[in-house]
Amino acid sequence: MGVTASGTSGARFEVPESVLADTVLERLTTLYPAAADPGRAASMRAYMKDVAPFLGLTTPERRALSRTVLLGAPRPDEADCTALALRCWRLPEREYRYFAVDYLRRHVKRLSSGFLPVARHLVSTDSWWDTVDLLAAHVVGGLVAADPRLRTDMDAWIEDDDLWVARTALLHQLRYKEATDTGRLFAYCVRRSGHPDFFVRKAIGWCLREYAKTDPRAVRDFVEAERARLAPLSVREALKNIGP
Repeated sequence: MGVTASGTSGARFEVPESVLADTVLERLTTLYPAAADPGRAASMRAYMKDVAPFLGLTTPERRALSRTVLLGAPRPDEADCTALALRCWRLPEREYRYFAVDYLRRHVKRLSSGFLPVARHLVSTDSWWDTVDLLAAHVVGGLVAADPRLRTDMDAWIEDDDLWVARTALLHQLRYKEATDTGRLFAYCVRRSGHPDFFVRKAIGWCLREYAKTDPRAVRDFVEAERARLAPLSVREALKNIGP
């Protein structure tokens, strides 16, 4: 794939050469700034707790521009996806990361299990829910579904000190429905039930609430059995659509 990294947490990657990424980034960094709205950018930055600067593009505007950026572009391989994502992550404005996440979601089936360290880097760099949750459900989840051997990586991620890596492990099965590994889902929720951070407690409730759409009885039984360990927030979220 042409990517090297030292370690997993806080890894620094060598960006692969990619003519496709060169072309896309040139178009992207021309069209996005030309449509910037500084007033909206300030509001967006404040709403997102000053996690990053913004250009001020609404989602419909941004995706319309993205279609123009990608017009005529060939299908990428894994090196192209890696180069594009890493380069977008190095640009300051948040919309470039949204572009990369959308791109990875679209082409996740072209990624191998070897992309997981790159996904972890994206999850753990300038982290906030806006990028992490989509990467968890659509990219990491897609990688694990395609290669179940990566479940052992999720077993390590759930133990991670980085709350966003742990949140990703909790949420990676969000779209699995009947294919959910319920043993892991429930074990992960118990393992991090005492976590002090809101975003982990919320993720516990969210992944349970989502699985309740598939098997409400299993979720209700699990919450009843583990109620003493689960945070009230997690319980409320888990039972929101199925009742106590």
